[in-house]
Amino acid sequence: MIEHTLLSVVLVALAIAVGLACIRAMLGPTAFDRVLAVNSIGTVAVLAIAVHGFWAGRPEFLDIAILYALLNFVGTIAVLKFFRFGSLGERAPHFDDPEN
Repeated sequence: MIEHTLLSVVLVALAIAVGLACIRAMLGPTAFDRVLAVNSIGTVAVLAIAVHGFWAGRPEFLDIAILYALLNFVGTIAVLKFFRFGSLGERAPHFDDPEN
């Protein structure tokens, strides 16, 4: 009984966090605010996967959560690099280089 109540409270808290992040993604004045909101949604998804794995008694869900967290991090870095430099494949300019 207590486990189900605690699980319900955690899932409601995660749902509220996703709702607030969605609002931030829609209303964010800059693209960086939107990227941060999407990253937050990914982090909440990682937490939801971990909580579900704990509740179901399946520890292999933690491996899936760690993999998703890694993908979330790499994706966020890629999007921020694209916003900053306009490309993902070209060499990033060095600020001490006199040609740039």
